[in-house]
Amino acid sequence: MATGLSTKLTGQIGEHLVTAELGRLGIIATPFSGNVPDIDILAFANGLAGHIQVKAINKLSWQFDIRKFLDVNIINGEQTVNGINKQLDRNIICVFVSLGDKLGSDKFYVFKWGWLQDYFSATFIPRKPPKNINSFHCAIWEKSLESHLGNWNIVLEYFNQPTRTHPAC
Repeated sequence: MATGLSTKLTGQIGEHLVTAELGRLGIIATPFSGNVPDIDILAFANGLAGHIQVKAINKLSWQFDIRKFLDVNIINGEQTVNGINKQLDRNIICVFVSLGDKLGSDKFYVFKWGWLQDYFSATFIPRKPPKNINSFHCAIWEKSLESHLGNWNIVLEYFNQPTRTHPAC
């Protein structure tokens, strides 16, 4: 099981790696230290400021509470999905980082929260007894994000940068 320290280090490494990659793309960026929901990096380019959410792992999947993405309740002893969570900002840019075991082997998956919300909307199966209906755990595996690998154009489009191949590609 991950310790609090290893979890914090994983997050810190991921944020700094993304900050460096943004710099390679010509975007000024700085990690935002602290607990600000949905803001890990502040970025600036071409007179535009924005924020980016970063989630880093050193395993095979990213873990979430499904209620961040879907409206899930317990009714008559079973979980029920009542649609999407309308409070989620679907336009937040996310970079999921899979930390590699050696220098340069990290992978960056770039998309918007809305894509992940749609993914969970299509794939989440509510729990019914005898499963623990009080668990709202969900996960997404790296293999499900393949189409977003190195998709830095989402960031470039937001900051009105010319589309180009990322130097690391």
